Amino acid sequence: DYELGMAHGIEIASPVDDFGRFTSEAGSDLEGKNVLSEGNVAVIDLLATKGFLVAQKKLKHSYPYDWRTKQPIIQRATPQWFANVRELKNTAWESVSDVAVVPESGRRRLKAFVTGRSEWCISRQRVWGVPIPVLYNAQSGEPLLTSESIDHIAEVIRTNGGSDAWWRLPVEEFLLPKYRDSGVKYTKGFDTMDVWFDSGSSWKLLENKAESTTGPYADVYLEGSDQHRGWFQSSLLTSNAVRGVAPYKALVTHGFTLDEHGRKMSKSIGNTLAPTLVIEGGKDKKKEPAYGVDLLRLLVGSTDYTQDVSFGPTIFAGFSDIIRKIRGTVRFMLGNLDGFEPEMAVPYDQMASIDRYMLHELYHFKQAAKQSFDKFEFYRAMQLLNNFTNTTLSAFYFDISKDRLYANGVSDLERRSAQTVLYHILINYITALAPVTCHLAEEVWEFFGPVRGAFGKDTFSVFLEKWDQTSDS
Repeated sequence: DYELGMAHGIEIASPVDDFGRFTSEAGSDLEGKNVLSEGNVAVIDLLATKGFLVAQKKLKHSYPYDWRTKQPIIQRATPQWFANVRELKNTAWESVSDVAVVPESGRRRLKAFVTGRSEWCISRQRVWGVPIPVLYNAQSGEPLLTSESIDHIAEVIRTNGGSDAWWRLPVEEFLLPKYRDSGVKYTKGFDTMDVWFDSGSSWKLLENKAESTTGPYADVYLEGSDQHRGWFQSSLLTSNAVRGVAPYKALVTHGFTLDEHGRKMSKSIGNTLAPTLVIEGGKDKKKEPAYGVDLLRLLVGSTDYTQDVSFGPTIFAGFSDIIRKIRGTVRFMLGNLDGFEPEMAVPYDQMASIDRYMLHELYHFKQAAKQSFDKFEFYRAMQLLNNFTNTTLSAFYFDISKDRLYANGVSDLERRSAQTVLYHILINYITALAPVTCHLAEEVWEFFGPVRGAFGKDTFSVFLEKWDQTSDS
């Protein structure tokens, strides 16, 4: 409607006040009536009285509702502040060419929002927020908006405790002397800044911390898939307007949490699941057991977060079994490395062929996991870890090495060869676990202390260790 009206030179009219009632512009028959209730009936009656009503019928159709109050809203034309992005949008989009987007489909979605707009409405009519620092001529309504006046207002706000000063101080404080003594009365505007302009300027906080002074300040922006139209886009536009580059090196978007039945978790539906309930359990520990932080982290880390994800008791129980399997794997290695010392280690060329093959498998597992982590595909790294745990270790290497580990003497070459491999596996296994099940990794690192310390790896935390140590194997 707006674009059609503009194309035909039709002036903008909005005969509805701030309370949703018709104004005098709508005529005396409608003035003061609520648009969605009595006003709606009055319009139909007026059309019928004047013989303009062709037909009346109720239709079920899509209509905008306020998501909090669940009440219908009124869309009306009001004076707003706009940023002209017509000349900026193409440059902004071109700057995304060097940005890694995860998943890649998000690139098309972002392009649609960035290139599909020419104006950005940056003003809002809320009772909270960052004010738009504009003064108005009380008589004519003309805005007083110059670089000089903006700089003065910014300095007043800066020296008076922040943006709250706009609401607290009298209008005279924000006027330059030449306007203050001009005899013209001014009033403060009550519009607030679009929150996406606020958050879209957050890259500025990294100005003195970023590695590059000419490239993107942030390594990664992470948010939900709805932020292509929000934070991702607003950040891109503001950064390009000021610096001519994208503010981020990578964009990662995630889906939303669903219940076990595939329904979106919502407070109004009552199907939300608090993380503390999963971590600490409910009152009845049999029905709602405490799984701990690491299970929740493993669950999230093992899921393709780019899609909507279902959570629920059945899923938690399944991941509880996975945690137990990982603990059992670590326990096996810790037990068989008890008393293992540097002089017992076997050089690579003296190892049995099966042990050398196992180090080969360890190297490829760690490289593949690293690639997955680097591409933000954490779930693939966890899939690799699970496969390495269940297939390569448990079903293959542990099974084939048990006899020599349990039956051979402490100084036996074959036993020490297997222990040497287990040592390298455990070091790399713990560091692979650490980004996701951090508490379990730290616990294992502590128990592994006497052995690894003898080999010179006496760091306090696993997070102080080099992540990939397969080259040491």
